[in-house]
Amino acid sequence: MTRLTLLLFSIISTALMGALIIAALVSGHDTLQPILIAAAIGFVAAGPVSWLVARQIF
Repeated sequence: MTRLTLLLFSIISTALMGALIIAALVSGHDTLQPILIAAAIGFVAAGPVSWLVARQIF
């Protein structure tokens, strides 16, 4: 299940980071720091999300 989680992490982290970056840009935060914070939050949040998705699949 670990390999499935890592595989899903690469997909889910990209999607979450992109969605949060777009949300930051739409809300008017167009400098570097809010964009990096949004990307970091998406990267960290992708860990538990990918584990939960892998558990549902497995």
